[in-house]
Amino acid sequence: MELELRGEFIGSWKKYFPGAELPIVFFYSADPGDAEPAKPSVGKAHRCVMADLARVRRGASLYFEEASLGCPGARRYFGFRTEPMPEFRHFLSAGIPGRLEGERYKKTPELVDAMVRGQPEFKAPAKFITFKRWNMIGAADSPEAAVFFAAPDVLAGLFALANFDEECADAVRCPMSSGCGAIVRLPYLEARSPNPKCVLGMFDVSARPFVEENVLSFAVPMAKMARMIGDMKESFLITKSWARIKARISSAAAKK
Repeated sequence: MELELRGEFIGSWKKYFPGAELPIVFFYSADPGDAEPAKPSVGKAHRCVMADLARVRRGASLYFEEASLGCPGARRYFGFRTEPMPEFRHFLSAGIPGRLEGERYKKTPELVDAMVRGQPEFKAPAKFITFKRWNMIGAADSPEAAVFFAAPDVLAGLFALANFDEECADAVRCPMSSGCGAIVRLPYLEARSPNPKCVLGMFDVSARPFVEENVLSFAVPMAKMARMIGDMKESFLITKSWARIKARISSAAAKK
């Protein structure tokens, strides 16, 4: 990644979103470089991958491979497996009495089937997926997307900035997804579309215990991110309207 772009964003972020948390990024590679391995999440040590990403948000650089991930959903949404877990249609709906507890996110197994049929798949292009906070990105790293974990005021700014240079009014998507799907699979696929959109996520009830109560995710494919960074200095971020929100963001950060 161009370190000039990394520095430009950090400067603008501090100016227009003072005290707000930097985004994290992810990328695939055959060599995880200076990142540390995520501890395997299997057996009694099983945990949602969002718990590991909390460390990345604090500045750790972590890499995962298929063996690191105890959750079949994470293996699929990170691209290490292409097929849903066994009985997924029942798992996402009402379950199987006496054998499988259902999450009840869909009313019937048939609705799950229809949703899965409409979902594009992807295969991880390399053995490792690495996550780093924005300020930890190296020149040799090639991020797929920037992922913000943010409260409503910050999200409002990101949402407006995402739409700033677009003819359409829907530069941000919010499809039903797991927490990890909204920060990896969907933005990875968006990055390969002719007009990549941002992805609003972390509505996954199962993953929400691993983020703060007022936080959602906002994933931005890197091509879109570069445009957003370039637009910051001429957008609504320089207006009196944003100044009021900026003051509130700064105040909220000071209370943490």
